[in-house]
Amino acid sequence: MAEHRYRAVLQMLDGSPVAEVARRFGVSRQTVYTWVERYHAGGLGGLVDQSRRPHTSPQQVAPEVEALVCELRRTYPRWGARRIVYELGQRGMKPVPGRSTVHRILARNGLINHQEQNHRRVYKRWQRDAPMQLWQLDLMSGVFLAGGRECKLVTGIDDHSRFIVIAKVVAQPSGRAVCTAFAEAMTTYGVPSEVLTDNGKQFTGRYTKPFPAEVLFERICRENGITARLTKPRSPTTTGKIERFHKSLRRELLDHVGPFADQGTAQAAIDAWVHGYNHKRPHQALQMATPASAFRPTETKDQQREVHLPEPEDERASAVAELLAPQLPSLLPSPRLPVDESHIRAVEFEAVISPIGRLCLPNNQQMKFPAALGGRRTTIWADERSIHVFIDGDFARTRVSKLTPADLKALVQRGGRIAGPEPAAPALIDEAKPALVVEVDRVIDRDGDIGLGGQKVKIAHHLAGQPVTLRFDGQLMHVIVDGRVIKTMPAPVPPEKRRQISGARSPRTMVIPPSVQALRARRKVPPDGRVMLGGQRLRIGRAHAGKTVTILLEDTCFRVLDGDVELSTHPRTSDKPITGFRAPNRTES
Repeated sequence: MAEHRYRAVLQMLDGSPVAEVARRFGVSRQTVYTWVERYHAGGLGGLVDQSRRPHTSPQQVAPEVEALVCELRRTYPRWGARRIVYELGQRGMKPVPGRSTVHRILARNGLINHQEQNHRRVYKRWQRDAPMQLWQLDLMSGVFLAGGRECKLVTGIDDHSRFIVIAKVVAQPSGRAVCTAFAEAMTTYGVPSEVLTDNGKQFTGRYTKPFPAEVLFERICRENGITARLTKPRSPTTTGKIERFHKSLRRELLDHVGPFADQGTAQAAIDAWVHGYNHKRPHQALQMATPASAFRPTETKDQQREVHLPEPEDERASAVAELLAPQLPSLLPSPRLPVDESHIRAVEFEAVISPIGRLCLPNNQQMKFPAALGGRRTTIWADERSIHVFIDGDFARTRVSKLTPADLKALVQRGGRIAGPEPAAPALIDEAKPALVVEVDRVIDRDGDIGLGGQKVKIAHHLAGQPVTLRFDGQLMHVIVDGRVIKTMPAPVPPEKRRQISGARSPRTMVIPPSVQALRARRKVPPDGRVMLGGQRLRIGRAHAGKTVTILLEDTCFRVLDGDVELSTHPRTSDKPITGFRAPNRTES
């Protein structure tokens, strides 16, 4: 490069025009003049590339500050640039270098291991608006004792403040051990509004086999008015805050200490670390504030109340049996005695709706309810044909039963009682003939749709959120609200498939007869078999061409009569007024 510039300088010294030299070497005229000046000042050495570093750097970090940053990083390898900036400010340094400046210092001194970022998923971050609104609970392993035994750690964190409310070492992660730690935390800090856990058997009985049950943790939440929320299966990111606490505890304490002498020693060490985590350690998610500064318990030391655990079921079994014995019907056999299934026609028992609105029954049968009914106790009447559900004594719904005689026998042995007559209309199970008249209960969603047989059917937007009864009668579907037909439309499900609709049952309402006082219109059927009435085209059929038919004008449909014979029924889809009621005089061509 120096020789290239030297040839340009020689051409200038030989008298060549500066514009021609600049064009020949592909540079500007000012650059050529600069090369000539540098040659006169330093000879051939002046044409060598020079350093572009500025002579002064007013914003450069002082060497003492850079040395302190490197020392903090080597002393605390887990600290990043943001934490080091915070610590420098706590030590009174002014001005405090920026986060990017500290990061460049660490990178320049080889104190950062660069890794390729590969974020495959974008997570939606969320947190509650105030403390004590939600606790996240979980179990953690990896607490080892000197004897080789591994203990578990019951942990809990406040969602808003990241304050650790539970960190208890337990020998066995049983449901009662988890509930004991939970009750102690509520005694100390108060009762939260909600708790969020995974689907572990200590927290929920939704997956208990052979039948779902209410576990002790769910019972404590119900008795204390706590909403128990569950994560989706295989979704640990939902409880990401408590999982991240586990990572910090493992890396900063458990990975650097040997096995503890006993369980008490382990508890004392973890308590000391948790105290520093809550009261001294700044949290980046809280803008470098400590969790204790953002946490506000609902119970103070003067207001603490003890939360009692329910007694174990085995200790209460005899007492409960003595209390319920006078109330049981004489037909109820002893659960411990064999039952002749040929004598069991129907069974009545109680069950609790899960927090997500599921009622699980034998033979892998489930019934869906709104999530707002989670935790409600229901009374179920079931036989081999129908299942009727009652909530607080009010009838809720009917479903086709999949129960076998063996299932009914098992329900009796588990505490169910032999039921009396069927309390509601039975479900449809007659396979010999198609179900022409069927009723189904549905709730219209926010878009005005309902689900029928795997398809969406538009009903009406203004009925969003209302329960309706759908009555399939022939080729029509009547929408009934509070016993009144508000809409009639073509049936979207054929008769042979109506018994497969979820919740299909025999009709409970009376058949809707044609209105006696309905207006009548007369029309002559043209050759194509179609007549116009109120802006709506009615297809009667070419077989009736030339006939004069009578059309009953009802609120929801048109009924076409040939004398006293009903030819067809058409749902009314047009609101245009009908002005002509007589058949026009036509002559067939």
